[in-house]
Amino acid sequence: MTSQTLAGPYLEAHGGILRRLLATEAEWAPTVARVALGAVMFPHGAQKLLGWFGGFGFQGTIGFLTGQAGLPYPIALLVILIESLGSLALVAGFAGRVMAAGVAAVMVGAVATVHLANGFFMNWAGSQAGEGFEYHVLALALAAIVMLRGSGAASIDRSLSR
Repeated sequence: MTSQTLAGPYLEAHGGILRRLLATEAEWAPTVARVALGAVMFPHGAQKLLGWFGGFGFQGTIGFLTGQAGLPYPIALLVILIESLGSLALVAGFAGRVMAAGVAAVMVGAVATVHLANGFFMNWAGSQAGEGFEYHVLALALAAIVMLRGSGAASIDRSLSR
C-alpha cells in the first residue's frame, strides 16, 4: 500500500503540470524564504485590502492604483490579492511557486512604476522624494528561492506532492 494523498491521483490525471508546480523537497531554506516573504508582504497587503497598519483599504487603494498609478482595474485587484491573500498562502506553503511569482511581478511593477526614480536606498532620513528599491531586491531574491526550490518543508505543497 502506498502513502499517496488524495490529491495524488488528481495531480497525475491532469498532465503532471500541477504536480510539478507543487513539487518540493523537505528543505528548510525555501521554507525560511517563503515564510519571511509572506510575513513581510502581509502587512503591505493588509494595508491595501483591509486598511490595517495605516493603509487606505480596498477602495482607497483601488482608487490610487487605477487613478494615480494608472493600472487597469484587474491588475490593481491582482496586486491587492497577491499582497494580502497570496502572502498568507506563502506562509502556509500553498502554491508557493505561483504565489512567489505573483509577489515577484508586483515587486518588478512597483520598481518600474514608482521606486526606480528614487534610487536604490530606502528613505531612512526622509530626504528623498520617495522610497528606493532595495526592499524590492530582497523580496525578489526570496521569491526566486521559492520559485526555484518550491515551498520546502512544513508546507501544504509538500504534503500534497508526496
